[in-house]
Amino acid sequence: MSQEDSKARILIIEDDNKLNEQLRQLLVAAGFDITQAFDGEQGLLRALREPFDLILLDVALPGRDGYSVLKSIRQNRQTPVMMLTAHGAEEERITGLRNGADDYLSKPFNLTELLLRIEAILRRSLPQTKPENVMSCLRRAGLELDKSKQQVSFDGKTMTFTPIQFKLLWTLMQHPNQTLSKPALYRMVLEREFSPYDRSLDMHMSRVRRKLVAAGMAVDRLQTVHGSGYMLL
Repeated sequence: MSQEDSKARILIIEDDNKLNEQLRQLLVAAGFDITQAFDGEQGLLRALREPFDLILLDVALPGRDGYSVLKSIRQNRQTPVMMLTAHGAEEERITGLRNGADDYLSKPFNLTELLLRIEAILRRSLPQTKPENVMSCLRRAGLELDKSKQQVSFDGKTMTFTPIQFKLLWTLMQHPNQTLSKPALYRMVLEREFSPYDRSLDMHMSRVRRKLVAAGMAVDRLQTVHGSGYMLL
């Protein structure tokens, strides 16, 4: 079985395009195989036609809401379902659990909590599945990251990175030639919600770039995509 085949498959059913994409980026970076749906009808069709290990299901979907989707899934499948509910909506959570949801999470949610809950569900349903990316080393065009040692090197020159800086670079290395948005990076790396007045990510990125350039990497390989985020070439 290939590494791709061994990844747990997760279906995201969320009508908020921005949140759906942020969740996709977060979970792909954590080593999952992700499929997206943006309304209840589309999500239900995918849930019934394709095999998934977990479904993240928003309650407040247009047309066919999350409860209706959940009921239809439960009539045909035992796929674990985590409901995404509004903050403080106790009635939503109770209704979801009564209708067969395995867990729920209130928006806005913390990345660490989301991953821990997903891992807990998958341990119960698929004890052989490892949800985290098993890669311990990443290499690309002279740049090498060793996760076990938290070590970065370029063309054999080793650099000292803080844990946050290493995590930031590791995340970018997992998605070469892709723009990762600032909100997604805040959740994946800093584990908090993005604020336009918070310059922490920019500060960490500046220091990562400075160290890589000092080691000989071309400055344009780590790019700022204005208005969007960052990309590693």
